Amino acid sequence: MTDIKHTTPTKILWLDLEMTGLDATKDRIIEVGAIMTNWDFNELGTFESGIKQDPRLIEEFEWLKTQPALQKQMLELSAGSPPEAEVLAKLMEFVNSLVPPDEIMLLAGNSIHMDRGFIRQWWPELEKRLHYRMLDVSAWKVVMQAKYGQEFAKKESHRALDDIRESMAELQDYLKWVHVPDDSLQ
Repeated sequence: MTDIKHTTPTKILWLDLEMTGLDATKDRIIEVGAIMTNWDFNELGTFESGIKQDPRLIEEFEWLKTQPALQKQMLELSAGSPPEAEVLAKLMEFVNSLVPPDEIMLLAGNSIHMDRGFIRQWWPELEKRLHYRMLDVSAWKVVMQAKYGQEFAKKESHRALDDIRESMAELQDYLKWVHVPDDSLQ
């Protein structure tokens, strides 16, 4: 029997989390955005939700203190959002509606290893559905900037779905540099 974690996924789960900091052991997720695509980057579905968290976690996040408008937005989002368990249940419904339970997904995004750490810590149910490999657009960014001097301009809105769509556009821009000979596609 083939180990499902080692098969090539047919679906990509583009995911972005906004958190109260960068320490997965103590900081919490306050927003999640997800877009499921195939390998042609066709959107198969989207999911977005804020997560109710203790407002002090958001108020004490040093980086957000330097972004008062965004901090206010995150406080309002969190205050009006469902509890984390409910959000996770809805996220899993979204995932399960697009990917059968016996299949895994490839996790994708910019600096996705950070999001993966939070998933491992707080959402092990989702972690079980993910391939062991990830598609990290920031790795492509490093190569394109260092080797070819190419930069992709991003808005950096720090809102989950906006960030995901920018990551998808960024990877598609980098893929324009890839030239696959026609005879290798047969």
